Amino acid sequence: MSEIVVVYEREHPLAARTPAEGPPDAERLPRRVHAAPAAPGRPDAAGPRTLCGKDTFAMTKAPRAPSPRPGEPWYPDEYASLVCPDCDAVMEI
Repeated sequence: MSEIVVVYEREHPLAARTPAEGPPDAERLPRRVHAAPAAPGRPDAAGPRTLCGKDTFAMTKAPRAPSPRPGEPWYPDEYASLVCPDCDAVMEI
């Protein structure tokens, strides 16, 4: 499999929860964690679709790359409960 990028599908922020200071994503936790093929010629950027077929345009790239070691999870441990089951199934192949 080619390079994989982990991306976060975000919750839509409510205006009342948006902090007055800090980055816009500061209060926006991931709703779902997806895997996407890297963009051609850009191993640090996601391609246009996740492995489950969702558009990556509004998704945020995870701060770390998936582990290249077999048997280790491709997603961040703290978001294990948010992993997209369809992306995970493709990653297991």
